[in-house]
This record gives sequence, C-alpha cells and structure tokens, in this order.
Amino acid sequence: MSGPPRRARFHHPHLFAADLDAALAFYRRWFGAEVVADHTFAGSRNVMVAVGDGHLNFYDQPPRDRGRNAVHHLGFQVDDLAGLVAEMASAGIPMRSAIRELPELDYIMIEGPDGVLLELFEYKPGPARAGLDRWFGW
Repeated sequence: MSGPPRRARFHHPHLFAADLDAALAFYRRWFGAEVVADHTFAGSRNVMVAVGDGHLNFYDQPPRDRGRNAVHHLGFQVDDLAGLVAEMASAGIPMRSAIRELPELDYIMIEGPDGVLLELFEYKPGPARAGLDRWFGW
C-alpha cells in the first residue's frame, strides 16, 4: 500500500420508511432520536437522525422489500432493558420472545417500523471482559 492509510469509520445504516413521520416518532419515543438534518438528495427526501453517538438515515420511500433486506438488525444499547421492554409492551409493540439473559448481556429482538429487526440490549461489564467493556462501554 502506498501513501498514508485512509481514514474510515462506519457512519450510518440507511433505511427506507413507508411512513417517515411514524418511523421518526418511533425512534424518537423509544431511543431519544434527534433529527439532525432533513434534506433532499438525488430527488429523495433524506432525514438524518442521531441516536446517542450513532446515526440513522431515512429515505422517505417505501421499502423495496419488507424487513431486513441486506441488514440483519440494528442494535440499540440501553441502560434499563426491562423497563423499556415493559413500556414498549404496554404500548402494544409485540415482543418476539422474552428477554434473553447471557452472562455478558441481556437482549431482546423486536420489529421496528417497516419490519426492521431491532436488537435491544443491556451490557453487563465484568472481569476479564476488557475487549467487550471497550466495545460496549458508554
């Protein structure tokens, strides 16, 4: 390789939204998403949102295929998984299973708007988990 290495980082998943307002309301309510920009690119409305230090970008277009397509899921780290799941269930959001408990983390998979699979998880820091503590650290 010649020259200095290029800088690169994962920036955002780009999601289609059949009902953009409903999708934005879902991510705002449950994950505190904040609209950062609402702009037209290449003839399509794009809404960029921040969720903590992560990013989501929405097309104001119906999905070409419902659900995951090439994206398996979007992961959301939370600090009170049981409380969030209880609130979501009482709001009528269907749960695919009960919360699954592992030594390192608890998680549950739910379906978001347009069939997007979402992983909600709460990490449990512990001894001998330096790599995981760094990955999942707030």
